[in-house]
Amino acid sequence: MQHDLQLRAAARAIYENVYPSDEWAPIGFEEAERYCTVHYRQAVGAAQDARAVLAVPHQQLPLPAIL
Repeated sequence: MQHDLQLRAAARAIYENVYPSDEWAPIGFEEAERYCTVHYRQAVGAAQDARAVLAVPHQQLPLPAIL
């Protein structure tokens, strides 16, 4: 993931928010990336999903009518 710095930054942000301490993930992002842990793969998947959602043009939803 070294070639996609935005995706890596998003994966790091997700990893550090979802796994904030040693209770949740035994190692930090750098090591998790090196060893391709399940925690790292989940953070990357979430970052990829978020990127796909954010790439879709925003569609304004109609406001509900006030009674």
